[in-house]
Amino acid sequence: MGDNTNLVITFAAELLNQAAELIKNGLHPSEILIGYEKAWKECSTLIEDAPKYKVTDLKNHDEAVKIIKPTIGSKLLHGHDNILAPLIAEACISVLPSKAENFNVDNVRVGKILGGSLSDSQVIKGLVVARGCETAVQKTENAKIAVYNCPLETQGAETKDTVLFKSADELINYNRSEEDFMENLIKGIVDAGVKVVVAGGSVSDMALHYFERYQIMVFRIMSKFELRRVAKAVGATPLVRLGAPTQEEVGYADRCYVDEISALKCIVIVRDSEENKLATLVLRGSTMSLLDSIERTVEDGVNVYRNACKDPNFVPGAGAIEMFLSNGLKNFGKTITSLDQYAVKKFGESFEVVPRTLSENSGLNASEVLANLNSKNSEDPHMGLNIKNGEIENAFNLGIYDHLETKKWAIKFAVDSVLTILRVDQIILAKPAGGPKFDRSKQQNPENEEM
Repeated sequence: MGDNTNLVITFAAELLNQAAELIKNGLHPSEILIGYEKAWKECSTLIEDAPKYKVTDLKNHDEAVKIIKPTIGSKLLHGHDNILAPLIAEACISVLPSKAENFNVDNVRVGKILGGSLSDSQVIKGLVVARGCETAVQKTENAKIAVYNCPLETQGAETKDTVLFKSADELINYNRSEEDFMENLIKGIVDAGVKVVVAGGSVSDMALHYFERYQIMVFRIMSKFELRRVAKAVGATPLVRLGAPTQEEVGYADRCYVDEISALKCIVIVRDSEENKLATLVLRGSTMSLLDSIERTVEDGVNVYRNACKDPNFVPGAGAIEMFLSNGLKNFGKTITSLDQYAVKKFGESFEVVPRTLSENSGLNASEVLANLNSKNSEDPHMGLNIKNGEIENAFNLGIYDHLETKKWAIKFAVDSVLTILRVDQIILAKPAGGPKFDRSKQQNPENEEM
């Protein structure tokens, strides 16, 4: 459903720590297994009863910012989330199809340009390729696009033969045959209705000459991964042969033009079709490592929006939902009379690792925070930790939301891995047996021993 990697790892580790403590106290792993499975079933019921916030309008910019901001806030410098969240929301809303469930994260691309600051970043409705155009054609509309994953030049002979010319006419005719081949090749591309050619390698001067003559827009992309992305975005098939493409192999764009961003020539490809719109978030920054870090953050933000398209329900964050589940499972453990009640209670205690980690990372007194959070969350399950002042406040009022479905899957994956580990009841170590060392030289030469 999304990221939540940290929660899976942290929660699974805490479950194992609690299980280890139970084993030391004499509880058999089988009892812990039964208790954890009961707790997981009860947890699934409790999380459905948790307080929820539902996103009613995915095209509403303010609502989109509201759910994206808490996800990216922990990964950026203070204040940067206020700049980046509206940009991610704008990009996501601009490519949202009529059926929200079909939202495709690949339609939101990221372009990284050095120079300026994050506040100079912008959203361009189209696919941005940070390359200049090879020909003089700077703009075209309703264009068919051919993508070649090979150099656009005449191929030399495989053998190193020597060509002997006896007269100037023979030399002229030889050159003319090469020119005729290139012209026929490009004329075939033009006859297929192609207006834009994307090359994955070098383009010869002769090819550029004929592209200019037929007013074809040409640009090169040296990265094969970027070439595939462009081909996928426009719906084209990358060709590995020189020749005219078939109608099934060409892509399409409503507009294709050259723009200048921070003195860097960029090509913008725009598709206005309802189901396949494109948007590029052009990030600006001082170093490439900073831009790479922000790009990963953007991916998290886009995935949260995609998750909201599948399930619009969110639960309170800031440790509120975890404390709500913890209290619920502890109360459930009191109703069980068998030995596995201890495992159920420890399962509930494991959820406290999230608010504890939040308070420790914020420099707060974890024991004091957990005690306050426990008492206030029991009365109102919306209550979470405000790390700025250490107070216990309403998580929804603080603007901290966790995606419900993602949270459920994260807990499920953590529990599945822990149950698998607990089922391992024997560990067999392979180690060499005792006795004298084996002499390999005697085995290799048995004749020497007989002699």
